[in-house]
Amino acid sequence: MRGGHGFRPVYHPAGHDHALRHAVQDLRTGRWVSMARLLDETSGWAAWTQRTQILAAVAAGSDVVQAWRAEQPESAPATVMHTRVAVERAVRAHRAAHPRTHELRQEAWIACRSAAERLPADPVPWICLLALAVIDAAPHAEQYRQPPPAPMLPPGPWALLAEAEKRDPHNREAHHRMLQFFYARRPGTLSEAANYAQWAVSGAPPGSALHALPLYVRVERYRRERGHEHALDLHWVAEDAVREARRALDGWFLFCATAEASLLDLNHLAHALHGALRFADAARVFEALGPYYTTLPWAYRTADPDDRALAEEVFLNARARCLDP
Repeated sequence: MRGGHGFRPVYHPAGHDHALRHAVQDLRTGRWVSMARLLDETSGWAAWTQRTQILAAVAAGSDVVQAWRAEQPESAPATVMHTRVAVERAVRAHRAAHPRTHELRQEAWIACRSAAERLPADPVPWICLLALAVIDAAPHAEQYRQPPPAPMLPPGPWALLAEAEKRDPHNREAHHRMLQFFYARRPGTLSEAANYAQWAVSGAPPGSALHALPLYVRVERYRRERGHEHALDLHWVAEDAVREARRALDGWFLFCATAEASLLDLNHLAHALHGALRFADAARVFEALGPYYTTLPWAYRTADPDDRALAEEVFLNARARCLDP
C-alpha cells in the first residue's frame, strides 16, 4: 500500500484484530455475547491484556459488563472485565477531577483485589492496581515508595510490577503503567521515566514491545518542552533519538507479528523513524499499519493537539514522504 493521494487513515481501537473489532461493534450496541466468546477463545497473556484493555475502554460508558456478570456470575472473563471497567472509570474520573474519584477508586481497588484472589495466574488485576497507583491520592504512600531493583531507578510500586511480571514477563501494559506513574510523580522532570524506560529495554528480549518505551518518553519530553509544530527539528534527529528509533526497529519491529502489535507502538515507531530521517525504515512501519493510525503522537506535532484533523494531516504528510519519496 503506497502513499496515494486519496488515502484516508482509519482510527479503530481494534486495528488489525478483526475478531476484537466484531466484539467492539456488538459491545457498542449493548451486546456482550461476542465479547464473552472472544475472551473465551483468547490465548496468551499479551493478547488477553490488550483485548481486555480495549474492551474496557469501550464498555466503561455502559452497564453491559454488569449485565454479563448478572447472567454469568461465575465467569472468570466477566470478573476481569468488571475489574477493567471499574479501573477505567476511576482513571477517567481522576482526569476529569470528578468529585466521585475517591469513591470510584475504592470500588476499583476492591475489584482488583478480589480478581487477584480469584484468578491467581492472571496478570491483569495487578496491572489494574498499577493503573490505580497513578491516580492514588497519596502517591508517596509506602506501597508506592518501594526500593527499586537497580541503581539509578526511583522508588515506586515495584511489588505490583513484580506480581505482573511473575505472571507475564515483560508485559507491555504493566511497564507503560509504571512509566505513567513516574510521569505523574514528577511532573517537572522526565529523568526518572527515562531511566526506567532504559532499564526496561535492557532486559527485554528480541520482539518485545518494551523496546519502544523510550520513544514514548521522547514524545512526552517534546510535548512538555516544545509541544508545537516542527516537522523535522533537532529533537528528533539527535544521536540518542536516532539510536532509540533504530533499537525499537531492530529489537522489536523486525521480530514481532505486526498484525498483533499495538497501533500506538507502530505509530510511535513510524513517527520516530520519520523524525530521524530514516524514511525507508519508516515506510516499512507505515506499510505494516495498513489503513490504521492513532492521533498520538502526531497530534503533538501540531499547534492544537486536540484537533484530530491536524493530527491526521501530519500523519498523512509523513506517510506520503516515506511511501512516495
